[in-house]
Amino acid sequence: MPRKKRWRRVFREPTVSVFKPAGVPAKELEEILLAVDEFEALRLADYEGMNQRDASEIMGVSQPTFHRILSSARHKVAKGLVEGQVIRIEGGRYILADGSGVLVCQDCGQEIDPKELEKTETCPRCGSRHIRWLRWGEHRDRHGATGHHGG
Repeated sequence: MPRKKRWRRVFREPTVSVFKPAGVPAKELEEILLAVDEFEALRLADYEGMNQRDASEIMGVSQPTFHRILSSARHKVAKGLVEGQVIRIEGGRYILADGSGVLVCQDCGQEIDPKELEKTETCPRCGSRHIRWLRWGEHRDRHGATGHHGG
């Protein structure tokens, strides 16, 4: 029986989550899904120039696991660029490194306890896989002043 994937730490979610070739409607293109932890591995290794040992410690994974995440991310990005595909960044098992935020389903708005995602990676209310972390302030802005408070 395979081990359960650990939650990977990421500094922040990407500010832009979809990249596509110009001049072609997205609906006409194949799509590649790049998980947020794969994006973080690219950011740490290729953008920040960190070595894999240090980057793996930041993400809370072993160096071999970091290497697998990074290799997968590089392959997906290269394939998307070479074949002219949409690259969508979302999903994966990650937590925000500063501990802020709340998990929310992007389709139905359901707040999700990370422990519920230990059993399945889908929203318990609607079954969606479009789940992401919202920062506490962003969550209050979307759901009124009664939202959860960070700590």
